[in-house]
Amino acid sequence: MLLWLIIIGGIGALFLVFMAFSGPSASKNLKRRMDLIKERHGDVLTGNAQAQIRKLMTERAARIEGFASTLIPKPALLRKRLEQTGKQITLGKYGMICVGVMSVVLIGLMVKGAPLLLSILLGVFFGVGGPHFVIGRMIKRRLNSFNKNFPDAIELMVRGLRSGLPITETLGIVGGEIQGPVGVEFRMVMDKMKIGRTMEAALQDTADRLGTPEFQFFVITLAIQRETGGNLAETLSNLADVLRKRAQMKLKIRAMSSESKASAYIIGALPFTVFGLVYMINPRYMGGFFTDERLIVAGIGGMIWMGIGALIMAKMINFEI
Repeated sequence: MLLWLIIIGGIGALFLVFMAFSGPSASKNLKRRMDLIKERHGDVLTGNAQAQIRKLMTERAARIEGFASTLIPKPALLRKRLEQTGKQITLGKYGMICVGVMSVVLIGLMVKGAPLLLSILLGVFFGVGGPHFVIGRMIKRRLNSFNKNFPDAIELMVRGLRSGLPITETLGIVGGEIQGPVGVEFRMVMDKMKIGRTMEAALQDTADRLGTPEFQFFVITLAIQRETGGNLAETLSNLADVLRKRAQMKLKIRAMSSESKASAYIIGALPFTVFGLVYMINPRYMGGFFTDERLIVAGIGGMIWMGIGALIMAKMINFEI
């Protein structure tokens, strides 16, 4: 019975992870819009019933969101990270994913006969660190995609400016022609401008949300040009060239530091790998690290020193451009 509970819990956790990271569905958005049209032009009773159901679902999601905000430390910072992924991930979904992963790991280790302290520590580690790592990877992948296509978007704006179009029209062209995160962000800028926000404020909001220097350079360039004047097309063309050279320099540094990174990963993972292998072969021999106070202190001290060494190696192979 316990095995079936673990299997069901694991499937549920994977389902929550998939639903949270899959993003909005185009078919569901189309169905939602069709329902709104039917509510406006169709049967009044049916429309009122659907509106009431949607209101109840919204209130329920708001309660879950508020409960997650009270439990999660720094909810504003976490909410900003979730927005940077480009997915519709709320704090409630994120909290349920963390709890689900933590429960599955904890129960699975306890069934396998692992010590209670080890099960709790690993459950908290994977439940908190796993989703945080996945969110970080999603943000990094999206920013890399944005920075890769951003110089092309600037070149498209340059061609529009040289043909006589105003800057606001070129922003709309970029939002409609460029695919991926660049088009999404520029469409959001245009939507904010349509509801009354100034171009500078809308661009600065996007720059604060993305947190990438490339887009901040673009915002600063537009702000300086508006204050001082000059040829905006030529300025943006130079900016696109600088961003491409910056990307090339990053790739060159990544290739030069790849050997050092590989060495750091191997050195950092080796003690944990050896500990896990020895524990699998002879659990009684390594079990003292979870029962003997002296070994617990020694293990904690070793992990602290390894953490300091990993931090130093990370700083040595991290180059700011």
